[in-house]
Amino acid sequence: MPWPEADIAVNESVVRSLVREQFPSFGHESISHVVDGFDNSLWRVGDALVARLPRRRTAIRLLENEVRWLPELSTRLPVPTSAPLHVGRATDEYPSTWVLSRWFDGETLDTATLHSDDETAVVLGRFLSALHHRAPSDAPTNPFRGVPLRSRTDAFEERLSILGARVDAALIRRVWNATSTAEPWTSPPVWIHGDLHPANLVAQGGCLSAVVDFGDMCAGDPATDLAGAWMLLPESAIELLLTTYGVGDVDRALVQRSLGWALLFGLFFVELGLRDRTSYFDVGVSTIRRVCDSRYLT
Repeated sequence: MPWPEADIAVNESVVRSLVREQFPSFGHESISHVVDGFDNSLWRVGDALVARLPRRRTAIRLLENEVRWLPELSTRLPVPTSAPLHVGRATDEYPSTWVLSRWFDGETLDTATLHSDDETAVVLGRFLSALHHRAPSDAPTNPFRGVPLRSRTDAFEERLSILGARVDAALIRRVWNATSTAEPWTSPPVWIHGDLHPANLVAQGGCLSAVVDFGDMCAGDPATDLAGAWMLLPESAIELLLTTYGVGDVDRALVQRSLGWALLFGLFFVELGLRDRTSYFDVGVSTIRRVCDSRYLT
């Protein structure tokens, strides 16, 4: 799974033109490229804003979901988010909705070091508890997130085949079989972030300070988001996160499904780390190790 090529041209000239024409009060601000994500190209605008522009046509709908829903959801969340502050429109030069969001100083947690695992567990647990409320009937769905875990078996097997001898395939498949057969989510779908990995978490001074990139937000199984805990924290802190979140013994299947999702995401990250994003490799390896060693598997 290589980092996808862009099929929408985004460069400094395009960004500068869009900002000047649609938000002239920011037209004098400096503009600099930050990073090209999986779906969006990010450009810093002055000191306080970041422009997020889809770099792939398949990402346009995802950003439109954020524009529609995230401003409403973010008001109840205890951690700052990348909710759009200003929404730009498509033009002849650029074919998509785009947004200006708040710029967060700090580093993403695929590279940053946490000051306290336990403190992060509490903050993230409270964030997820506030987010995972019943979603309305018209909330977006996502064929790759929040769905029954066993429906992702083909993607799991593909990742395992690609990585080959780089991972312990026999052990990983045993763990997948155990987690993907856990009791499925049968309650009404809840709001989920959908892509809650360390590169979408910002830390400042070693403390979790923002959650960004809600492009995969949808209604579904919260286990998809709880997987983010295994990508970030040691199991001792995960126990604190689950307690803060409100998972009891009756939710053991939820925790086991979260392990399965984390295993799948860990394989994705190992592959991306080998190909394109070196910081992802260590995240993927540590995630797989935590999952395979977890006492919650039994």
